[in-house]
Amino acid sequence: MRLGDIANAGMVERGKPLDGVRVLSFEQMQALPFATQLLARLGAEVVKVESPLGDLGRTSAPMMTDPQDRPVGATFLRNNLNKASLCVDLKNERGRDLVLRLSSGFDVVAESFRPGAMGALGLGYEDFAAVNPAVIYASISGFGPVSGDGDGASPYAGWPALAPIVEAMSGIYEMKRSGDEPPVVAPVGGLGDLSTALFATVGILAALRDRDRTGEGQQVDVAMLDATIAMTDVVTNFWSMGMNGGEIGPLILDGFRARDGWFIVQVAREQQFTKLVDFIGRPEWASDPRFATRQGWVDHLEDVLRPAIEGWAASLTKLEACEALAAAGIAAGPCYTDEEVVHDPHVAGRDMLVEMPRSDGVDQPILTPGNPVRLSKVARGPETRVPWLGEHTGEVLRKDLGLSDEELDSLRAEGVVK
Repeated sequence: MRLGDIANAGMVERGKPLDGVRVLSFEQMQALPFATQLLARLGAEVVKVESPLGDLGRTSAPMMTDPQDRPVGATFLRNNLNKASLCVDLKNERGRDLVLRLSSGFDVVAESFRPGAMGALGLGYEDFAAVNPAVIYASISGFGPVSGDGDGASPYAGWPALAPIVEAMSGIYEMKRSGDEPPVVAPVGGLGDLSTALFATVGILAALRDRDRTGEGQQVDVAMLDATIAMTDVVTNFWSMGMNGGEIGPLILDGFRARDGWFIVQVAREQQFTKLVDFIGRPEWASDPRFATRQGWVDHLEDVLRPAIEGWAASLTKLEACEALAAAGIAAGPCYTDEEVVHDPHVAGRDMLVEMPRSDGVDQPILTPGNPVRLSKVARGPETRVPWLGEHTGEVLRKDLGLSDEELDSLRAEGVVK
């Protein structure tokens, strides 16, 4: 899907579920920006508050440059479609007062600063609630708020946190580590960030629904480690059932080689095993004593099953192998390269990549994952490009606070806004 395109254009007049919801977000990098981008895709108006230096994601590699030759990094490009950028110096008292006044017109205030930092600036939940008692105040942090007493206190609350840090602490790296090899870091991109973003989105939507019922605002607290532990549920669940050290149970869950690469097969039930061995031309193995138990499948994977499966697949592409296995009712999927994912017909048919033209003369557009949430009566798109730093500062302050050009010039001259 290109920027500006609308799928299901006939549904545009119906609007979107979050039309009218306004979000003022003090955000950095990926976790909260992904959450607010999802809210924007569902109809919310999102104003992103940035410092004069901008979101740290603007300087992440790889990067392009904006029309003023400032860097715009990959992390920023992935997570900030459909937003406005308001550039304010929050360390300036006038800047603090501006955003507090501004918040009275917003339903949600969200922040992902270091725990305690917003409170130290006079921009904590109580400060915004004093201006707007019905506000939903969402806080994302690595380990929860800095608090020495009561519910939810973490010994790690003061630690800096990025996605690989909480992923490591969730136990999944150690569970998947092999032998004496070091752990594979960030094996699935920003698992710690995106899982946090999804739970934060659920929390914000639940708090908005609760406000519909009660008229009251509240604070939403989502810690990255909590969210990642929820996503890596097998670590703690399997441990509690007597499995540890990376055990995943007696099943076939492995990669096999085809003519042009690898494909994954999962077989976890006896009827699935029967289908598999019949399909690769060894139906007698279904009654072979070596494979009478699931543990037998695992014990003889390398010496018997792998050679047979890879021998069958040797003349096939990984896609052909998976198509054949799927037709036989056996779960399998090809291990795609980055280019294969980009050109996959499923991805195209489901509008799962959004193209944003580059601003620095490079022909290849930036590709950002589309919205996985499809609603049957709601239009998909249109998407708007990421905002340049401070691009909407004047527009937002004029519209929401009624500031004149002279007042804006004064704020710019003092470095309060940019």
